[in-house]
This record gives sequence, structure tokens and C-alpha cells, in this order.
Amino acid sequence: MSFTQIARNCGRLAAALGTKRMASSAVVQSQAARMMHRIAVPAVANQVSQEMVSSRCRWQTQSVRRYSAKPPLSLKLIDERVLLVLKLYDKIDSSKLNVDSHFINDLGLDSLDHVEVIMAMEDEFGFEIPDSDAEKLLKPADIIQYVADKEDVYE
Repeated sequence: MSFTQIARNCGRLAAALGTKRMASSAVVQSQAARMMHRIAVPAVANQVSQEMVSSRCRWQTQSVRRYSAKPPLSLKLIDERVLLVLKLYDKIDSSKLNVDSHFINDLGLDSLDHVEVIMAMEDEFGFEIPDSDAEKLLKPADIIQYVADKEDVYE
């Protein structure tokens, strides 16, 4: 029996009891209200709990489907993302920036700027670059090759 059918039956019961006039109509109406409450509350609770379970299952299924894997990477995509991060860095002149530009010699960055660039790359690609490897990444081409090796991207 659906919630709508239960509500209709309760309404009919209340209407039927309301039309009968008795000496103690207040007692009859309070008994009718208690009966309707006993009928309607379990049905409402059951329907709400079923809706919560189905919505919870739907949410879990959607979250698994959305976040199951990273988007596929290619060398071209890695190249674009690295250059975009570097172009957005305020201390790098984008007119001097290319894949073979040296961070210190060509772009004029100091060692702290180099560390900030490496941290930005870690944030962009979602993994940590050890300090021993970060010291070797002095050009965008080095970063592109490092990310491709780390993510097993070969073309």
C-alpha cells in the first residue's frame, strides 16, 4: 500500500467519524486522530527510510563513477599543462618562455623561485617530486620528461 493510499484512507476515516455526531464526539475524534497517526507514521517512516537508502546507493554509485580514474595523459597534454603553469607564474616573462628555456640562466629565476615552480608542478600533477629529482629539473622539457616517466606516458 502506497503512502498516498494510506493518506486517502485516513482522510476517509476522519470524514466518516466526523459526520457521526455522538454525545462524546471529542473522545471519538481523539481516538480517530490516534488511529490515523498509528497508520500513517509507520508508512511515512518506511517510505522515508527507503528513499534514504536508494539515494545513498545512488550517491555512492555516482561518486565511484566520477572519481574512479585520472584523465588520460599524453605528452602534448603534459607539455601544455607545464607551460600554462609557468606562464601563470608572475616572475616568468612569457615571451622568453619555451620548452628549452633554462629557469635560472634564461628566465632569471633564483633558487627559491625554482622551488616554487616545482611545488606548482606537484600541485598540478598531484604527486610529490623528491628534492633530489627537483634539483635536476632546470628546464620545462626536464619537467615534461619527468612527469611522463612518472605517469608512464610514452608516445
